[in-house]
Parts: sequence; structure tokens; C-alpha cells
Amino acid sequence: MEPLLLATFIAYFVLVLGIGAYFYNRSAKMDEYFIANRQLNPYVAALSAQASDMSGWLLMGLPGSILVAGVGEIWVGIGLAIGTYLAWLIIAKRLRIYSEKANNSITISEYFSNRFKDDSGALRVLCGIVLLIFFTFYVASAFVSGGKILQAIFPDSGYLVMMLACAAIIVIYTFLGGFKAVCWTDFFQGMLMFVAVIIVPLALIGELGGFDEAMNAIQSIAGTDSKFNVDFLTCGWIAILSGLAWGLGYFGMPHIQIRYMAIKNSADIRISRRVATLWVVIALACACLIGLIGRAWLTAEGLYPLDNPENILIVIVNEMWSTAIPVFAGLIFAGIMAAVMSTADSQLLVAASSVSNDIYKHFKGDGISDERLVWISRGIIIVIAIIAALIALNPDSSIMNLVSFAWAGFGAAFGPLMILSLFWKRTNKAGAMAGIIAGFLTTVLWNTFLGSCIIAKILGIDSFVIDTPVTGVYELLPGFIIAFLAVVIVSLITSKPGAEITKIFDEVDAECKATAKHYGNMFAAKAGIVAAILFFGGLLVSVCSNGCCDCCTTIGDLLVAGGFPMGAAFVGVFIGGFCVVLFGFGLSRSNQYLMQLGGYLTLFAGIFMMLAGFIDQGYDVHFILRNCALLIGAVALLIVIVQQFMDRKMVTVGLCGVATLIFAALWIVGTVELSVGVALGLMTCLTIVAFRQFGEKY
Repeated sequence: MEPLLLATFIAYFVLVLGIGAYFYNRSAKMDEYFIANRQLNPYVAALSAQASDMSGWLLMGLPGSILVAGVGEIWVGIGLAIGTYLAWLIIAKRLRIYSEKANNSITISEYFSNRFKDDSGALRVLCGIVLLIFFTFYVASAFVSGGKILQAIFPDSGYLVMMLACAAIIVIYTFLGGFKAVCWTDFFQGMLMFVAVIIVPLALIGELGGFDEAMNAIQSIAGTDSKFNVDFLTCGWIAILSGLAWGLGYFGMPHIQIRYMAIKNSADIRISRRVATLWVVIALACACLIGLIGRAWLTAEGLYPLDNPENILIVIVNEMWSTAIPVFAGLIFAGIMAAVMSTADSQLLVAASSVSNDIYKHFKGDGISDERLVWISRGIIIVIAIIAALIALNPDSSIMNLVSFAWAGFGAAFGPLMILSLFWKRTNKAGAMAGIIAGFLTTVLWNTFLGSCIIAKILGIDSFVIDTPVTGVYELLPGFIIAFLAVVIVSLITSKPGAEITKIFDEVDAECKATAKHYGNMFAAKAGIVAAILFFGGLLVSVCSNGCCDCCTTIGDLLVAGGFPMGAAFVGVFIGGFCVVLFGFGLSRSNQYLMQLGGYLTLFAGIFMMLAGFIDQGYDVHFILRNCALLIGAVALLIVIVQQFMDRKMVTVGLCGVATLIFAALWIVGTVELSVGVALGLMTCLTIVAFRQFGEKY
């Protein structure tokens, strides 16, 4: 063991334990120990939420599954990126406000109980049981990750000793400092994870001689390994839906949602959303690259296959830097441990709070002091850690499978209820109970009786690929749907919520609407201008790179260029399409009926445009989506221009007419192909309308 590597790694642990000790005497009260007295700043909340979310799964489980199966597994990362943004956008602010108005709830279980006025405690107990079961599996996955990392750093020590050492360190600083210590350690650990996950793929690309060489190596591997695919669609639509379904989990993750509740001001959530989304998108993209490019590098070095694909990052660090740059290797190993510890600490804390605050305090009465409850919570942390350590005794446990099971359980049991409790006044206690039970049972039964472990062995599929059911459907998807229906149906067939419950709901709804950001003409204008820049810029680079600046080609041809032109075309069509969606959303906020209709149609045109940009021309569905985007976009802009004509904005109408005539003439004389002419004409008209909207402001 290199002394500098060891010193760097130990320094990291000293820092983490020091933070826990610092907050020891600053967390004597329950609201301080579990929710930081709702004084968390938006940057700490954002990084803490995402660091506690990703765990060792980000740097071990996800790259390991991509290493084996290829690009198809990236759909999980895409689903998580979308889910992160939507959860911050849809539920974060409303939950922050509602949890405080609902008798200052400091846990998710307490929020549900207070939201539905559950005096019996049945809802608290049910939530507590679900939390304990799934958090124990989640924490076990972290202990497995930590044990493997420490064993790689200290190869002379056994897995059991290293796993227990990891568990002890996590328990100590969580035990000492509570939520505030956890959030601040997660903040620093989130930054460390971010640095580690960015540097590694860049270093691998450099070792392989550049990005193009790395991509060529990956393509050659796909030609010799039938299990490794480089096509987003080869995995099939069921696998795609299952991957995207991971994003639904964010609506039911207690250890993430507690951060929403702890933010100092609901207005700060906008800052947190932007920081969290940026962190997640970059971190997930780089983790996926570690799996893909790591496969190429391992193959080139003669190190593939690995005994355990989830150890890919550990192998890379050991081979590249442990001897050459030991301090740097120590920092990367610390980053991997940060991913593990930043999740386990949060889960231990939330699980402990569900027992001490939501169950013990409720049945023992309010006479119990906060200090006593904090110590009870610390004891529960130790008990849960012991159970999780017992589950983690097997060093061959798959991190990916443990995390996927726990993620599905929380998402299905709590996700639908969280959404409906915040947005549907009719939701009642009976519906809440039914939804939690339905989501919990569906997840467990689907995973137990439709699990694919036996089938995977028969087919020779590596066990480190996501453990999907026989049906191919990730249990979170059916669990979420069934739980959602259960909440709605049972709430409708049982009695309506009482007047006090609906009164608080109306107060929260009114406050959220009063402080909501207005998306209108200016939002649409900015989105439209960005969409035009991306579209024209991306396609211009792609076309010119292919030596066909006369545009005598189809949009589909632009998307199979390969290399840098392919990337430019993807940005122009896919990312530009996303901005078209935003443009349409902004128009739909107008007070004019025709503008609203045109906005909604533009929104759908943008969605079809994104999908067409994402799917290769080799599939018929690409042409269907492309033509739908062009047709719907043409109708949408025609409606918008009619409204401009009715408003006597003749300059806008005239410019759009001139643009249409120019591109129609170019098509007639054969300069541009029809689809390109229509696309360029539509985007030109969109740009004119966007600048008109922008001009009205200035």
C-alpha cells in the first residue's frame, strides 16, 4: 500500500468524523437532529439530496451493468435524470410548504399522518414498516460497496473486516451529528464524487488516444460480443420503459424528500433544482462513460472480463494511479467511498426517525423529551446497521440488484401517494393506506415470483445486469401504476376528507399559486431563440461536415453522420426539440385561445422532434416521428400566425410568409429536399415569432 494513498484516504475519514463531532452538541432537539430546523441553504440541500440519492450505485452498480450489457443500460440514467428534475419541479416546493403547515411535520411518515389527520397511528406504523424494510436493503447495498472498496485499498484484509469498518464509520458520524452533519458531509462528498466521476472517463479517453478512437473500440467490441450493444433501441421497448421508470422513484424517496422539507425558504427551491439537475446530468453521463469507455480500456489492456464488473472503477484506479499518482488515487477512492457513505448515512437517519418520532413518540405521548428521543434514534441507527451488515455478509451480493429492489419499493409505496396528497384534495386516509399497501405488495410479489435469477442462469446472462423480472418489466412500473389506482379508487369509494383537512389543502394550494413563477411570452421567446440557435447551428455543422452544404439531403441522413457531425445533429434536433417544447409551453400560457392551441401543438411537435433526433434513421419509427413533428409543427405555426394576423402584427405575418415562399422555391428548384425545406421554414418562422415576443418586452 502506497503511504501517500493511505494518508489521503485516512484524511478523508478524519474530515467526515470531524464534521459529525462538530454537530454533536448542536443536534439535541428532534427538529434539529432530523431536519436541521428547516434552515438548510439551497446549495447544501441540492448536493446533499443528490449525493444521498446516488450511493455506490453511481460509481459501481451503473458502470458495472453498462460494462456488461452496453448502451441499453443507459436508459436507467436517462430516467433518473428526468426524474430528478421533475421531482424538484413538481413536489419539492409544495412539500416544503405543506409539511410545515401540517403541524410542522419533520418526517415523511409524520407528514402523511398529519396530512390525513390519522389519530390512530395506523398510517405511521405502516410507513415505518415499509421504511425499515426497504432502507435495510438500501443500507446493505452501501455496506457491500464500502466493503469492496476498502478491500481493494487494503488487499491483505478480508471483505468481512472491511465491510464492518465501513459500517462503523458511517454509523459513528450519523450517530453523533444527525441531519445537519449528514447534509454537510454529503455536500462535501457530493463535490468529491463529482470530481471523481468527471476525471476518470476523461483519463480513459486520453489513454485510448482520443474520443473517436474510444468510440471505434467500443464499436468493435459490439461486433464480437452479442450481449454488449451500442444501440439505444436494441434492448427493446420494454427495457426502455423499465429504465425510464426508474425516474418515478424520486417521487417516493424519503431520504431525498426530507431535503425538500429542510430548505430554509421555499423560494430557494428554484436554485436547488438547477444545481441538483446539473449535478445529476453530468454525474450520470460520466458514470455511463466509465462503463462504456472502461470496457474498451479494459479490453485493450487485457483485463476483461472482471471477476466482478461492479469493481470496474476500483480496477481502473488501481491500474492507472495507485502507484504512479498515489495521492490522486486516494482522492478517487475517497470519492467512491463518498458515494457510498452519503447515501447510507441519510437512510439510517430517516429509518431511525420513522421509528423514534413516528412510532415510539406517537404511542408513548408528547411528554418524552427531545433529548431522550434523539438517543433512542441513535440506538435504532445501530440496530438497523447491524441488520444491514448481516445482509451484506455475502461479498458476491449485487449492488445493482439490492438498490433496484429498494428503489422500486419506495417509489411504488410512497410515490403515487406523495403526488396525490399534494395535488388532489379528495385523497383521504383510506386511499393513502391502500396505496402504500398496494405499492409495497406489488413490488415484493413481482420481484419474488417473477424474478429472473433462474432464467438468467439458464440463458447465460450475467447476474450483474439489472435483475429484471421474467416479463422484462421493472417492478417499480407496475407497482407505481397499481398504487396510484388504489389511492384514487379507494379515496373515491370512501368518505370525503374533513373540513379541516381540505382547509389546509386550500391554504397550501393558494400559497403555491401565489408564489408560482409565471411562464408566458418572455419564457416562450427565450426558449424559441435558443431552439433556433441550436437547430440551425447543429444542422449547419453536421451538413457542412458531410460535404453537402447545398442541403440536398434529408433530415434522417443528417442523423447517421457519425462522430462529431452526429453529435452536432443530435444537439440540433434533440436538444433543439426540447427547447421547442419549452417554447410551446410558454405559448400555451397565453390568454388568447389560438395562441394556447398553437402552443400545445408546438409542444407536441417538439416532443416528436426530440424522439426523431434520438432514434436512428435505420428505424421506420424515425421517419414516422419526423413527419409527425413537421406536420404538427406546420399546423401549430399556422395557428400562431393567424393569431398574429388577427392582432394586426403584419410585420411578423409578412416575414413568416416571405420565409415560407423562399424555402418553397428552394424545394421546387431542387436545392433542398422537401423535409429539410419544411424543417428550415418552420424553424425560421418560429424564430420570427420568438423575436416578436421578445421585442414586445423591450
